Amino acid sequence: MRIVIDTNVLLSSISRKSQFRLIFDKILDNSITLAVSHDILLEYEEIIAKKSSPEVAANILRGFEDRPNIEYIDIFFNWNLIELDPDDNKFVDCYVASGAEYLVTNDHHFDILSPNAFPPVYIVSIEEFMEIIQTRFDTDDQNIIFGKGKVDEGSELDF
Repeated sequence: MRIVIDTNVLLSSISRKSQFRLIFDKILDNSITLAVSHDILLEYEEIIAKKSSPEVAANILRGFEDRPNIEYIDIFFNWNLIELDPDDNKFVDCYVASGAEYLVTNDHHFDILSPNAFPPVYIVSIEEFMEIIQTRFDTDDQNIIFGKGKVDEGSELDF
């Protein structure tokens, strides 16, 4: 699953005490591919440094550097679909360029976008995305899903 998340979603998911921590954990364990652009990374760094500390921001970005599930997307076209807050367009542009499945945000500036418009943009809230990953990764019953079959944690597997 490839996603783009806005900065507030990332902020809401990084604390170990957050009810949305599962999102960050699924990025860290390579279950979810996170598509980012240069501009998105700059915003992540700026806002996390402001809300937490420059050290925390640097650690998170350093942690993203060599992860195989962090896709660095070059943006060659700016769609400029969000007029009320043009700074949000970086997330839409990355979503379109990466072919992501979801753009995860609680920002209401994105409400004007639609999966039925061109380009189609599928927006989900952080709460909706939590439901999606809990269902897809079957986190409620603590089983790990491999492909289509389930394997209970603790089972011995011969890989």
